[in-house]
Amino acid sequence: MASAATLSAVDSDKLSNLRSAVAGLNQISENEKSGFINLVARYFSGEADYIEWNKIKTPTDEVVVPYDRISLPPDDDVKIKELLGKLVVLKLNGGLGTTMGCTGPKSVIEVRNGLTFLDLIVQQIENLNSKYGSKVPLVLMNSFNTHDDTLKIVEMYSNSNVEIHTFNQSQYPRLVVEDFLPIPSKGRTGKDGWYPPGHGDVFPALNNSGILDTFLSQGKEYVFIANSDNLGAIVDLKILYHLVQNENEYCMEVTPKTLADVKGGTLISYEGKVQLLEIAQVPDEHVNEFKSIEKFKIFNTNNLWVNLKAIKRLVEADALKMEIIPNPKEVDGIKVLQLETAAGAAIKFFDNAIGINVPRSRFLPVKATSDLLLVQSDLYTLREGFIIRNNARANPANPSIELGPEFKKVGDFLKRFKSIPSIIELDSLKVTGDIWFGAGVTLKGKMEQRFRIRKSMVLRTFESRRPARNNGVVTGCSFCPTSTKEVLDRFNKQSSNNIPGNWGREQGDEMV
Repeated sequence: MASAATLSAVDSDKLSNLRSAVAGLNQISENEKSGFINLVARYFSGEADYIEWNKIKTPTDEVVVPYDRISLPPDDDVKIKELLGKLVVLKLNGGLGTTMGCTGPKSVIEVRNGLTFLDLIVQQIENLNSKYGSKVPLVLMNSFNTHDDTLKIVEMYSNSNVEIHTFNQSQYPRLVVEDFLPIPSKGRTGKDGWYPPGHGDVFPALNNSGILDTFLSQGKEYVFIANSDNLGAIVDLKILYHLVQNENEYCMEVTPKTLADVKGGTLISYEGKVQLLEIAQVPDEHVNEFKSIEKFKIFNTNNLWVNLKAIKRLVEADALKMEIIPNPKEVDGIKVLQLETAAGAAIKFFDNAIGINVPRSRFLPVKATSDLLLVQSDLYTLREGFIIRNNARANPANPSIELGPEFKKVGDFLKRFKSIPSIIELDSLKVTGDIWFGAGVTLKGKMEQRFRIRKSMVLRTFESRRPARNNGVVTGCSFCPTSTKEVLDRFNKQSSNNIPGNWGREQGDEMV
């Protein structure tokens, strides 16, 4: 962590030159230009929140509320409909599927039974609206990388009972480190000269889009914000009811840390307020302490519930000054910098903000093909758009799965599994090498071996040396789009009536 002494004051010449250069960028709005200049000015000024370690306190149960202590809403469909009338669901949809070898928005990668992240999200809200006669809308915050494709894809849901809105988050220019001028001002017109400034931008971007005012005029009160790739981030009536009853302006869902989550941000009490503590803010001498799951037992799931009126108030007051995250990159050999913010860091600016310590089931992200293996296996089932854990597994924790680079891309992952193995009794798996899994494979126990072989190998059986108890297997499938056209073509083949709830293949169909 840098000390205050290493952070310089605003370089007025650099900022002046930057203002002139940004003024000439016609690709972005005046709001975006102003937001970008303000962000850079804060960065130049060395504005940062330094944590005094001895002031950190563990939050009480009043600040981070245990999930089992909050009450269910009344068992009355009319009252639940009224409760849902206050809600908007917003999914962060700015990411591409490039890290998994796909093009286009990550939300259109197939997860299970031919259904994409976006299909599942729409189905979940459809079922909610159908059950209670509600009109919960879905909002997608896109980036310039995903916006055009998403507009085409959402047309497939035209017969759905879910009203879908989209807006673009801000588009900021990358800065050349050498002179702090934007790359696009140097004649580079491609997308690699720009970046979306992190999900902390959701608050001003929602306000600038005009959608926030629309929802406020409709009597909406809360927005549930979550990553589109978190399959556990579903509407929870208990949480919504608790927030409405207690008039909390902001709620962050946290869940118990495991050894896989030691770098995740955690909630602390600091000078009388709840605050997100990220590892980048931790002094070097306390990093190991921060990673301890004994002292810092919870981490941020990035499932956030925020009051819409409070967002409006704070954005208009320019009060949301979240910590700046410098993200260095390289574009064609040129060192560049992009400045970002995170939505979770906004918690300290809202009144009556809390965390809720939720079950691990509400955090099921798919960041890599190892996660895809989990959710396509018999460890989970799919019901009405919801990914539900199989009660047959005794261990409350999911298996630890590490797949080698041969499995990194979705296309390669699919080729290497003739069917998805049974992993109900799997504890851990590490696979490296040219391995191909046959049909009907069962994985059990701790698979610690790393296969470093020169020839390809097909695994017909793969178990630890303890007695086999269950050899059942469920197959899975997935689809990795290479273009928006491919997504639309696939939809036209699969669906006769454009209703997402009727999509998908039965388990056992041929994998794509």
